[in-house]
Amino acid sequence: MRTAPTILHLDMDAFFASVEQASKPSLRGKAVVVGGLGPRGVVATCSYEARVFGVHSAMPMGQARRLAPHAAYLVPRFELYRSISEQVMRLLRELSPLVEPLSLDEAFVDLEAGQVARDAVSARLAGERLRTDIRTATGLTGSVGLAASKMLAKIASEEAKPDGLVLIPPGTERAMLEPMTVRTLPGVGPATGDHLRRAGITTVGEIAEAGEDELVRLLGKAHGHALYAMALARDERPVVAERETKSVSVEDTYDVDIHDRVRVGVEVGRLADRCVRRLRASGLSGRTIVLKVRRYDFSTLTRSETLRGPTDDPAVVREAAARLLDSVDTTGGVRLLGVGVSGLADYTQEDLFAQAAGDVSVEPAEEPEAGPVEAHAPSPAERRWPAGHDVRHAELGHGWVQGSGLGRVTVRFETPYSEVGRVRTFPVEDPELTPADPLPLVSPAVRRPGGETAGGPGGGGSARRVAG
Repeated sequence: MRTAPTILHLDMDAFFASVEQASKPSLRGKAVVVGGLGPRGVVATCSYEARVFGVHSAMPMGQARRLAPHAAYLVPRFELYRSISEQVMRLLRELSPLVEPLSLDEAFVDLEAGQVARDAVSARLAGERLRTDIRTATGLTGSVGLAASKMLAKIASEEAKPDGLVLIPPGTERAMLEPMTVRTLPGVGPATGDHLRRAGITTVGEIAEAGEDELVRLLGKAHGHALYAMALARDERPVVAERETKSVSVEDTYDVDIHDRVRVGVEVGRLADRCVRRLRASGLSGRTIVLKVRRYDFSTLTRSETLRGPTDDPAVVREAAARLLDSVDTTGGVRLLGVGVSGLADYTQEDLFAQAAGDVSVEPAEEPEAGPVEAHAPSPAERRWPAGHDVRHAELGHGWVQGSGLGRVTVRFETPYSEVGRVRTFPVEDPELTPADPLPLVSPAVRRPGGETAGGPGGGGSARRVAG
């Protein structure tokens, strides 16, 4: 492990919810919950104001509404989140060529490889400058952890939340870890935590005291060895610049079980098209098409078909997904459907229509690695006017949907740079009201020296380099 705290972990604060608050003046300082809004929807994330009431990610949306009935409930805007994530990742790459993204809102950075830090003082300066640049470019806040290893940097950023920076000085790691709960360590979930608790081990210090042999006896060789090393603050994992994407997938959970086989087929085709759009947006193609079906009794089936070569053709993916559906019994109803593509490549094979009828293998498959998904399938009205999404009125300008139903849609007219806006209600078919693209969170009028906009390409200064 290195001798200076030059590994940085950035975690954007309540990212999806913070984006929504930044873009909607009327929601700033208010409880905001982002996720699927149907009866089977789940919370993707929520603002800190909502967390006060016990709301948290992965919670059923119905439970969240009971805990915080006054909160704003919004449908995710993933394209906007991705665009802001790209701005943040550009700032990280200005610090170092070694940036390891973990998700849209989280990444490791090797500051030493970027020659922007060689000790605790320069690392702290780089971290503080990064936080300032992120706020300037996006209007959002991120929490930064600095340490001599990835594990410790991630723990430090968690301690820094929200909107802070924590640096763990080398030599203090074990003393810092000892009183922490075992759940602090990576790989210790509820089941492992309960297993350790039954053995009388509740803190990281008690893991170290138990010894490696006892941990191997309790948890098995691989997990026991790894956990003992982490309890001693040992982590030699490097920051890896490229994390290979294993699959691209989308899925929908339906408010009411689908019994009509024709409708199931239509939904699978729609999911296949969405999956291909994500595939193409990433510049990828894939050889293996995966279908996921969760039935009325919560049993989940997956089927896969491997083509002769990679494709990003929607017709090929639709046809393959339809063939896979033929092998699945949907009697009794379907709760969830998903389509994924794996075996990814950065090229396509043009003659895949010839594969539609033969020379493919069909077999049960592991569930695809899920990317961002819609937590429920919206009704036609919701699909056109999702809560929280952007609209434009011919006379009143830009706004966002507060809600829709019974043939009407309610809109609040405001922008990220305006005062709190007024609310108006329209018929859902009003010809003067149309869906719109999101506006940047930082006004294009806010410019930096040199003419660059704060939120534009290249926005955000980098930390000054120090002599290596």
